[in-house]
Amino acid sequence: MRRLARTRQAAAALFAALAALLLAAPTALAENGTGLAGPTTDKTITFFCFGVIGFFALLVIVLSLIQGRLEKRKDERKQTLQRLG
Repeated sequence: MRRLARTRQAAAALFAALAALLLAAPTALAENGTGLAGPTTDKTITFFCFGVIGFFALLVIVLSLIQGRLEKRKDERKQTLQRLG
């Protein structure tokens, strides 16, 4: 029972800290439209979004390749176990 209360308390503290960071972020990193990467323009936003699209496309490809290799290893193990046992 005590462990559950401690977990809830930690979750509430984490949630409060994240909420405070989310509320403070816009004012902390921008001044008159100039952030860490310079002024925000349509070109900047477009290239950033293209980068996000490219990242997720590459992520899907890499994870699919990894899953294919793992499936191949699993099938090889199954065949070896069936052959031996």
